[in-house]
Amino acid sequence: MRSDRTEEERSPQPPAGEPDGPTATTPPQAEDGETPTASVDEVSARAEESAEATSSAANRDAELEELRDRYLRLAAEFDNYRKRTEKERAEHAVRAQGKLVSSLLEVIDDLERVADFTPETTTVAALLEGVQMVERKLLRALEAAGLERLEPRGARFDPEHHEALMTADTEHPHEDDTVGEVFQKGYRFQGHLLRPARVQVRKHSG
Repeated sequence: MRSDRTEEERSPQPPAGEPDGPTATTPPQAEDGETPTASVDEVSARAEESAEATSSAANRDAELEELRDRYLRLAAEFDNYRKRTEKERAEHAVRAQGKLVSSLLEVIDDLERVADFTPETTTVAALLEGVQMVERKLLRALEAAGLERLEPRGARFDPEHHEALMTADTEHPHEDDTVGEVFQKGYRFQGHLLRPARVQVRKHSG
């Protein structure tokens, strides 16, 4: 064998195509050509968005809870107002009825006195006068409370306040469709019809 190889031949040679010295490391590339630093920024941005979304959801929940509490308070206040109004209305009705009954007490006293009349000591004229006095007092008390009697004799027939029981002929044209006889008086109470007047209606046949 030959022993006269040069030093260069005895020294190991790096493979062809590789650079001399330590191997240079190339940073890894992402599929889209961006470096990992861009991916970290994206993750950070998404984390911030998620935190903002969580905060926004928490704020909405707080607002909804506040609205719910406000609704419950309003509902409770309205229920209390309704109960208080109903109670006041009932008390007002009781006071009004009590006032009406109180005004009728004197009428009841007069009726008791008339009922105590005896045939031996009472004339027909005295009995009639007592009954008429009770009637006047009773009507005054009821009229003061809002009662109104309907006495439509001679007035134009009004089907909303009068009930025609029969008709009667008349020779006078101006009496056509007017009230003749009143068989039963009608009554209104504070503007509301309690009972229509039952009447005879005159008709002109000419």
